[in-house]
Amino acid sequence: MEHLDLTDLKLLRILQNNSKLTIKELAKEVNLSPSPVFERIKRLEQEGYIKKYIALLDADKLNKGFTVFCQIKLKQHDRILGNTFVEDVSLIDEVTECYNISGDFDFLLKVQVRDMKHYQDFVFNKLGGVHSIGSTHSTFVMAEIKNSYVIDI
Repeated sequence: MEHLDLTDLKLLRILQNNSKLTIKELAKEVNLSPSPVFERIKRLEQEGYIKKYIALLDADKLNKGFTVFCQIKLKQHDRILGNTFVEDVSLIDEVTECYNISGDFDFLLKVQVRDMKHYQDFVFNKLGGVHSIGSTHSTFVMAEIKNSYVIDI
């Protein structure tokens, strides 16, 4: 972060909340002309501060509003088994997020499906095919209280 000035930080804050703003609109927000704002954004992208631009979709409207957090314990801890798990789970569409965690479990998956029946099918037919898994523990989301990708900078 040592390469970021106050204008860079302001641009990042603005883009987190609305990445559809034009360069001209962004320039107005930070009191610069469009050309230096364009250059700053390109630099922030190249340096990896901005990973990508996405549209956040409504899972309920797309019939994928049943959210489950699934904790995974591997059969054993070794590099090959861990890498195999990561490769396998990366190919499963229902898994929208995967974290390597500490504690009683090794990984935490966020799974988006239609309903309980879909989740049961997912567990049997998708997770069941991942041979590195030793055990799982599922937690079903009753209500989403906060969902924000905004990083406080």
